[in-house]
Amino acid sequence: MVAAFAIAPSAKDATVKLTAVLEKLPAPSITLLDTGSTVFLREERVRRSDTIASLMHRLGIYDGEALNFIRSDPQARDMARHLQPGSTVSARAGAWGELHSLYVELPGKDALLVVERSGDGFVAHGQALQLESRTVVKSGEIHHSLFGATDDADIPDAIAMQMVAIFGSEVDFHRDLRKGDRFSLVYEALTYRGQAVRSGRILAAELVNDQKVLQAYWFQPEQGEGAYHAADGSSLRKAFLRSPIEFSRISSGFSGARFHPILRTWRAHKGVDYAARAGTGILAVADGVVETAARERGYGNLIVLKHQGSYSTAYGHLKNFAPGIRKGARVRQGDTIGYVGQTGLATGPHLHYEFRVKDKPVDPLAIALPTAVPLDKAHLASFRASSEKQRRQLAMAREISLASAE
Repeated sequence: MVAAFAIAPSAKDATVKLTAVLEKLPAPSITLLDTGSTVFLREERVRRSDTIASLMHRLGIYDGEALNFIRSDPQARDMARHLQPGSTVSARAGAWGELHSLYVELPGKDALLVVERSGDGFVAHGQALQLESRTVVKSGEIHHSLFGATDDADIPDAIAMQMVAIFGSEVDFHRDLRKGDRFSLVYEALTYRGQAVRSGRILAAELVNDQKVLQAYWFQPEQGEGAYHAADGSSLRKAFLRSPIEFSRISSGFSGARFHPILRTWRAHKGVDYAARAGTGILAVADGVVETAARERGYGNLIVLKHQGSYSTAYGHLKNFAPGIRKGARVRQGDTIGYVGQTGLATGPHLHYEFRVKDKPVDPLAIALPTAVPLDKAHLASFRASSEKQRRQLAMAREISLASAE
């Protein structure tokens, strides 16, 4: 090591002598690190072009023995088909790139496929995820579509679909949404190691549709099923949904006289046609019993559900029926009962939907639908206590939305 010091002479005194001083210092002692005990945790998101080898390279794993095991072991080799873009792969590796353990998410199973070092080799096995729940508060404004708004707010599609189900008996999301409508949500996110794995349940929701404010709060009594209720405790679950199909345009409305595109004649159209892609799921609009599940002339594959009182609904032109749908089967509101097709007299894939009162079709878009049983008085106090926290969180979401708008 060399140390040098210099002093600049003043302009008045040019006779200052500079002397260089060299001093030999002892060499520092060298301590070798014990890398055998050093383990690093690394994490990567799966890309579309990824393979196990490319992932291991990005994770800093340079372990030929581990790669050979993954390629040869049946359970570990199955890992490749679970590499979905966006999913997480994490690894524990030593300082020299040797693999200690590798974790790959199994989509839809709340589980991991684990490859880990054991003795002189490796083992592969499944491991259940220990998920943690956290509460998320989000809000948004509709400019073009519901999904566009939820995407802008980074809200999962699963939560958007829950909002549709919650308010589906109050709002027809096919035709009732307006530009400028707003929503606020409080929902659960299930996380693993701090990262969201999947969405949980909506705890509270608010939708401002055409200046009409709708609110929903989840309430789970000590005994009985949980459900969503308005702020005053009244039930949000009507006896019938407004629409039997998710997000499609109405291609033909209820009419006393319509020109039939195949028969080429004017005739009454006693239902509503919903255009949708073949295979789109069709929902039971209410609890009921299957009265018909068969092919019926112009209707093609037809399902008729018998509901409470004098009500029934019909679903025509189906591609096929959902598993378990047969005469006498019981269904719950929101169950998938069949899939959009174009059987019978149909020019393209769509659902022909009829709402019947005493077996006579009426316009389902105009009729006042009956309500479900409201929350009983015995549970009303508990509901109000449990919803107070959610009410404050909804208010927080509204404030965040207004602040971002300003």
